[in-house]
Order: sequence, then C-alpha cells, then structure tokens
Amino acid sequence: MGHAEGALTPPPFDPELAVALEELREELSKRSPDADLAARRAENAERDLTDEQLRRDGHFEIEDVSVPRSDGSRLGLLVCRTDSGATGVIYFVHGGGMIVGDNRSPDVAFALGWAAQLGLAVVSVDYRLAPEHPHPAPVEDCYAGLLWTAEEFAPGPIVLAGVSAGGGLAAATALLARDRGGPTLAAQVLLCPMLDDRNDSVSARQMTGLGIWDSAANEQGWSALLGDQRGTAEVSPYAAPARAEDLSGLPPTFLDVGSAETFRDEVVDYATRLWQAGGQAELHVWPGAFHGFDLLAPDAAISAAARAARVPWLRRVLGR
Repeated sequence: MGHAEGALTPPPFDPELAVALEELREELSKRSPDADLAARRAENAERDLTDEQLRRDGHFEIEDVSVPRSDGSRLGLLVCRTDSGATGVIYFVHGGGMIVGDNRSPDVAFALGWAAQLGLAVVSVDYRLAPEHPHPAPVEDCYAGLLWTAEEFAPGPIVLAGVSAGGGLAAATALLARDRGGPTLAAQVLLCPMLDDRNDSVSARQMTGLGIWDSAANEQGWSALLGDQRGTAEVSPYAAPARAEDLSGLPPTFLDVGSAETFRDEVVDYATRLWQAGGQAELHVWPGAFHGFDLLAPDAAISAAARAARVPWLRRVLGR
C-alpha cells in the first residue's frame, strides 16, 4: 500500500549499520563502477595487510610460495604457519567482486583470527582476476592452490573459506574437489558469498542502488568473469555455484549473509538446497546487515555477534 505496483520495499538497515553506511557514503561515491580498474586495484592494495599484521604478534610465520599452473605460469600463495606447527589449515579465498583484491586483502584477517584460536595454519590464494582472466582461470587457480595445500598440510583437516566473490569461488572449488575426487574438505565457510550470475532475485531487486554491492555492481563483476555468457544457460556451476543441480556430497557448510544485501536470497536458497541434498549447513541471516558489514563496520553490535558465531561452529565441526 502506498507503493507503485511492482515496487519492492527493501528491509531496513540495522540502526548502527545505517550510521556506518552514511559515514561510508563519501568514500563509496568515489568508487565509480566506471573508474579505471588499475586505479581501483591500486587503491585496494593500499589496504593490504602488512607483514606485521599478518604475523599477529608473532603467532604466525609468513611465507610467499609460488606453485606451477598447468600452463607453466606460477600461482602465488600466502602461507601463514604457527610456531607450534599446525595440525590443519584454513584455505582462504579473498573477496573483491572477481575484479580486485589479492591474497593479503583485509578479509584475510577473518581466517587468521579463526586459525589463531583453533591451532590452524592459513593459506591465502592470489587467484587471477577478471576481466583479463575470465572463467575458468580464477576457480582453476583456487583448485590448484588447494591441491598444494592439501599435500603440504596432510593429514590435517582443511577448511575452505571465502568472503563475497571469494565465497563464491570457495563454493565452486568445493564442487570441483567433490567432482574431481579430492582433496577431502572438513568444512567450508561461505561469508556473504557471490553465488548466482543471474542477478534477478527479489533481494537483488530490493537493494538496487542501496548498500555496498548492488545489482549494478554485481552485473559488472559477473560480466567481467563470464562476458556474454552471463545469465545464459551456458554458465557452469564451477563459475556460479547456484547453477549446480546437485549439492550432495559437500562438506559441512557455514553460510552467513545480511538481510539487507543483494546476495540474501541466493545464499538462503543455497543453504536450503544443501539441506535438501542431505547435507549439513548452518545459516545466519543477520537482520538489517549490508554486504560486508562486519568488515566495514566492525564495532557494531551485530558485527560482533556475526563474528562470534563462526569459531564455535568450526570447533563443533572439527572436534576442537
């Protein structure tokens, strides 16, 4: 009532997050989707974690490793080992809409925090970015890094984790691992994952022009990865995991997403289909949360609540 026919009312933002979003608006307004991509990547790189931040007061020893790709080029991995010697590893895939970011992006701090509490190492993969390297280059990089990680940290458990575009790539890498016969994964953690190139859900339409990553930005990211195939029946589930018809045989999965973000409906649907396929999944939909809220507004109460849910789940799944 009171709305034009067909209009979609977006869910309200959490009050604390709404204030944070206003403070972010000036910065966000400078990040035009049409801005020079090299400049955007350089700006992102300025926020990369330093060696000191990665070490976390000496808890981790860091090393840059390169492993061969099938074409003879090299794939970069950031390896963070514990002094005591880890008995398992978090294999982490950074966010950035498929087009920006690297293996020292700020979201790596999530994995380091979990690993410090659980006695795990962290490996962060520097996958190639679109549009210069469209599908399947990014996910094949993620899989190649996973193979190296599984061999390096055997026989410990592997937790595959990712944020945003990295969450989508993590989900796709888990599908590849299942379909190629390994490596075996103990768990996957998908934080606000980018799963569906079709960009036509109710939440995508509700949040148009709102929040951090709306449907226009989403279209740009998916088009960079898929080109003219985006939205067609030709898209592989290893590019867009929401396209997978069979979600059986996947590891226990933790998913979280905000109620006020583009990805809400595709994440809820993915969790639902994991359950329907007989899988184990824990889903959190944080009321009033925008995309990336816990990274961009870390002091908000709801951000603290979201962060607090993850390690207990990992402890249950890993038996630690």
